Amino acid sequence: MNLRCQSCGADLVVAEELRTTVCPYCAAPSVVERPPSLDRPAPTFALGFSMTQPAAAERVKHWLRTRHPWSHSGLKRAPLQDVRGIYAPAYLYSALAQTEYSASIGENYTETETYTTTENGKTVTKTRTVTKTEWRSLSGEHAEYVPDVLVTASRGLSNVELEHIEPFDLRMLARYEPALVAGWVAEEPSLSREECLKMARAEAVDRVKQRVNQFMPGDSHRMQRLDTQLSAESLEVCLVPVWVLAARYDPQKPPLRVVVNGQSGEVHGKVPISWVKVALTVLAVAVLGLLVYLLMNQGGRP
Repeated sequence: MNLRCQSCGADLVVAEELRTTVCPYCAAPSVVERPPSLDRPAPTFALGFSMTQPAAAERVKHWLRTRHPWSHSGLKRAPLQDVRGIYAPAYLYSALAQTEYSASIGENYTETETYTTTENGKTVTKTRTVTKTEWRSLSGEHAEYVPDVLVTASRGLSNVELEHIEPFDLRMLARYEPALVAGWVAEEPSLSREECLKMARAEAVDRVKQRVNQFMPGDSHRMQRLDTQLSAESLEVCLVPVWVLAARYDPQKPPLRVVVNGQSGEVHGKVPISWVKVALTVLAVAVLGLLVYLLMNQGGRP
């Protein structure tokens, strides 16, 4: 059965007998049925879970415990049994990248120069060694195959969140079969192929830029032009394993969402700050400073 979350827009696939569920991304109970759509491509690949729910809950518990001291106290009441496993949709992209570039390459050299300064009221002449840079032009072409770019296809799981819990071990990819996700919540792509292709191309170009910058010669360089053309592109839907905790620590605020890589256990989330704790900390520091000041002044009196 296909269900759409009215809160975050995630499109979920759940057991046929379920007519409602709680969204694992935002903890919203208002999930309604959505008829299957022909423009939602079926998965080509899937990655299985390597981490159990208790292990994922422990990772989340440790992560929450090690956050900054000003985190919202309501997080301590987050029910870790609500850590849910979901097969999140992503697009797996690869392409051939051909790049033309031009840059200025800097070669450092040293020179000894003479300068004057004043010492004891007298002008004296001294020498010092200075580093200078000679710049030369360099242009060329670079070609490489860019594999395994993974971008989210879910409105519930942002690409930033996915990037923070990467990498996934793509050596474990298997051809998708319904039996692989039986018993799990699996989400259909809720972002269009065009949106995901744009994100994937941007990540591929950024990878190429980093690679070209790494092999530039000289002591420094200034990239002047970097033009990358992508061809022989491949874009396939892949289901990746993610544990999600959506904890409503305050009924007036959006839930805290913590995501965990279902293979490696990498954790990511944005912990809300309790401004009451911040204010109390500032007040305590101010009072302590005032007490120290009063004690020092009192100690200096006869």
